Amino acid sequence: MGKKHVAVQNKEDLLKERDAVEAKVKKEYTVKNPARARQGKVFISSTYNNTIVSFADEGGNVLCAKSAGSIGFKGTKKGTPFAASKVAEAVAEIIKKFSVERVKVIVKGIGSGRDSAIRSLVARGIDVAAIKDVTPVPHNGCKPRKPRKV
Repeated sequence: MGKKHVAVQNKEDLLKERDAVEAKVKKEYTVKNPARARQGKVFISSTYNNTIVSFADEGGNVLCAKSAGSIGFKGTKKGTPFAASKVAEAVAEIIKKFSVERVKVIVKGIGSGRDSAIRSLVARGIDVAAIKDVTPVPHNGCKPRKPRKV
């Protein structure tokens, strides 16, 4: 076989990675039609591997979307609550440019970034009118897979 190589990041690499993430969060986003929506919906899709936050108007037309990968997180760091809060911060800045008064939050998935994304939206000054959970739950539908033999 061979020896396994364990990659250990030093402080300089961690600081460079943090600066890159902060730069992507602070990146300017141009709004094409700012008077388009007064109310909107924020969709948070949280899985074990990634968190995707998108903003839509009342009709459901998506105006912007961000994910943990698009901000600069790589690998297993995309599924962390910290990455989800950074994604929500980036979307909150865009929502402010649309001058939206209140939003409804629709959460889907079982990842660890659900709560931190909502908390980050509220901390950024977005007025959350309602929170709805639309995670699909089976009502004894399909037969589950057989247990894996190890």
